[in-house]
Amino acid sequence: MDKGNKIRVLERISAEMQQVLHFQQENPQPEPDGNDYPTQRRAYNEERSYWNAGGPDIPTKDVDVPTRYGTVCTRIYASPKPESQATLFYLHGGGFVLGNLDTHDRIMRLLAHYTQCTVVGIDYTLSPEARFPQAIEEAVAVCQFYAQHAHTFNLNMQRFGLAGDSAGAMLAMATALWIRDHNIDCGQMTALLLYYGLYGLQDSRSRRLYGGPWDGLTRKDLQSYDQAYLRDEQDRESPYYCIFNNDLTQAVPPCFIASAEYDPLIDDSKTLYAIIREHNAHCRYQMYPGTLHAFLHYSRMMETADRALRDGARFFCENNR
Repeated sequence: MDKGNKIRVLERISAEMQQVLHFQQENPQPEPDGNDYPTQRRAYNEERSYWNAGGPDIPTKDVDVPTRYGTVCTRIYASPKPESQATLFYLHGGGFVLGNLDTHDRIMRLLAHYTQCTVVGIDYTLSPEARFPQAIEEAVAVCQFYAQHAHTFNLNMQRFGLAGDSAGAMLAMATALWIRDHNIDCGQMTALLLYYGLYGLQDSRSRRLYGGPWDGLTRKDLQSYDQAYLRDEQDRESPYYCIFNNDLTQAVPPCFIASAEYDPLIDDSKTLYAIIREHNAHCRYQMYPGTLHAFLHYSRMMETADRALRDGARFFCENNR
C-alpha cells in the first residue's frame, strides 16, 4: 500500500510535461461508465485519439496473421524507399490490458518516417482475455509469418528489429529472447528499441518514490496489470516475464533503452542497461529529463517525445547499415 512517501514529482516535471497535464485537465475525457475492461478500453481509445492526429502521411495496410491462438491484426507502415533497410515490429503499451494499433498510430508513423524503414504494428490479444505468454507467442508468430511471406508484402526480413513502449517494451524484449532461446529463424535481429519498459523488478527505489494518479502507476495499478496478465505467481519468475532471470550475457541484440525521469519503472531500465553493458553488448541508455511515464504519446505538444523517437530511429538505422 502506498503511504504517501513519494517525491513531489508534479513540482519537478518539465514545462512541456506540465503543459500536457494542464491540457488534459482542461480537456477531460469522459470517465469510463464502468470498471470492466471493455469500457476502460473505450475511454482510453477516445483519450488517445487527440494525441494520434497529424502524424506523417504514410501508406498503411492491415493484415490478419494466423497464429495458433487465432488471427492477429497487424498494420504495415510502408517504407518510403523502394527497398527498406530493415523491418521494425512495434508492440504497443497499455499495461497488457489497454491499447491497440490506433492508440499508438502516431508513434509508429513517426518511427517509419524517421527510420525510412517499414514498421509493422502487432495488435496482440489483450489481457485478461489472453494471459502470459500468449502475447509473446503471437508476436513470435507474426515475425515468422512475415519472414516466410516477405516477398508478398515487399518487406526486407533479412534484417529486423523489435520496439515497444511500457508493457510493449517488455513484450519486445521477451519476444527477442524467445526467438533466440527457441532457435527460431526470422532473419538477423539487428536492434531493440525499448521505451520505459518494465522488466520484472518487484520492488525498487523508483517504485517507492514515484507513481501516482497522474500517470496511472500507483502500486495498486501495477499490481492490477500483473494480475490481469499473469496466470499465477509462478509466472513472475519466468525468464520471459522477469527478464533478469534470463541469460542477458550473450546473443542480446543492440538495445536502445529509453527512460522517463519520474517514472516508477525507471529502475527496471537502469538495471537492464547495467547488465547488458557489463557483458559488452552494444547498448545505449537515454533518460529524458522532466518526463513522466508514457510521454512518448505526446509528440504533438512535447519536443522531447519527438526527440526520443528520433533518437531510437537513429539507433535503429545505425545498426542496419
